[in-house]
Amino acid sequence: MGEYILARKNGRSIPQEDKIFGISNRAKASIAAKGKDAVVNGTIGALLDDEGDLVVLESVDKVYRQLSPKDYAEYAPIGGIQPFREAVKKAAFGTHRPAGHIEAVATPGGTGSLRNVISNYSEPGDQILTSDWHWAPYNTIAGEIGRSIATFRLFTEDRKFNVESFRAKTNQLLSEQESLVIILNTPAHNPTGYSLTLEDWDNVIAVLSEAAKAGKPIALLVDAAYIDFAGDEEEYRRFLPKLEELPENVLPIVAYSLSKTFAIYGARCGAMICVAKTPEIAAEFKRVCEYSSRGSWSNSARIGQIILSRVYEDPELLKRVNEEREGYRNMLIRRGAAFSKAAEECGLEIVPYDAGFFISIPCDDPDGLSKKLEARDIFLVPLAKGLRVSVASISEEKCAMLPPVIKELLG
Repeated sequence: MGEYILARKNGRSIPQEDKIFGISNRAKASIAAKGKDAVVNGTIGALLDDEGDLVVLESVDKVYRQLSPKDYAEYAPIGGIQPFREAVKKAAFGTHRPAGHIEAVATPGGTGSLRNVISNYSEPGDQILTSDWHWAPYNTIAGEIGRSIATFRLFTEDRKFNVESFRAKTNQLLSEQESLVIILNTPAHNPTGYSLTLEDWDNVIAVLSEAAKAGKPIALLVDAAYIDFAGDEEEYRRFLPKLEELPENVLPIVAYSLSKTFAIYGARCGAMICVAKTPEIAAEFKRVCEYSSRGSWSNSARIGQIILSRVYEDPELLKRVNEEREGYRNMLIRRGAAFSKAAEECGLEIVPYDAGFFISIPCDDPDGLSKKLEARDIFLVPLAKGLRVSVASISEEKCAMLPPVIKELLG
């Protein structure tokens, strides 16, 4: 019997089990058998407190509990309810809103934004450009709609953003395709925690402005899912006005996730927001992305849209939400600092880390190292080029304990 029984392969290689969820399930089983203190579950892409429980913002939860059935049970328009579409622009851009014609379309988390951009701004068979260190589901999202992922080297030998690799791969793909979609996950990149600097952004803008002279359309998708857990919320948005500098045939699109910012992962709420040079390009963005939404998930869940709208209608409530998030963000920053310090002290190499949920460790045999760690009840995610540690899901104490163990098993 072949790999498939009744299903069609359609050029895909579908595993029997999702790797991340499979490891996470084994970690949960170990916790059930041995207790939380005996296990390190560094697989989870959600913020947990030091007791291993999901962080929920009480201020946001209060809004949820005050909703009427009509607030969450009624269908939302395909592109999102109007108050949400306006509020999400404020949430995504803060005081650094770029100049241009801006449209927002609701999506089921940041993943929906990725799917719609790839579907509408590339063609079947195209390659989508992102960095070599990247969130593995990019490959799944692209492959499901007949595209594939190509990569540039994220870092130079001296651990800086590799603008020359970015330039070379951008130009290569534009010479082979009639359009190009580029995904840059920043700030607080998943899986490395790297954030492009303002100088990095100047280089990206320069590369794309030059490449655009050929006249082919380019969509630059900024996957900003972790922007509100990178550090100061305004400081980490300073790059956004630079998107204004791109020429007309380069369309910047920001993927914004309420899952992370408001800790409502299960609500599956996000938005894709374009910064277009002309009203015609913005109107086209809205039209084609709503059309793709209709043909995939139809409309997004209403509840997250209502919650964000209510938060931005009430300045005092918004202030409480921001203050509560800041406390948890500081907790995350302390965890990242503890892991980084311990790694430096024991000589464990980590990929350049700035902030966010994840830190990565380069190694030659990620699956093998992962299995060795599992034997010690330490569960981390093996990637193509190393291991990913979720500092979002483990305590500061465990963050400080991990690096020497990993270093020992690396040999």
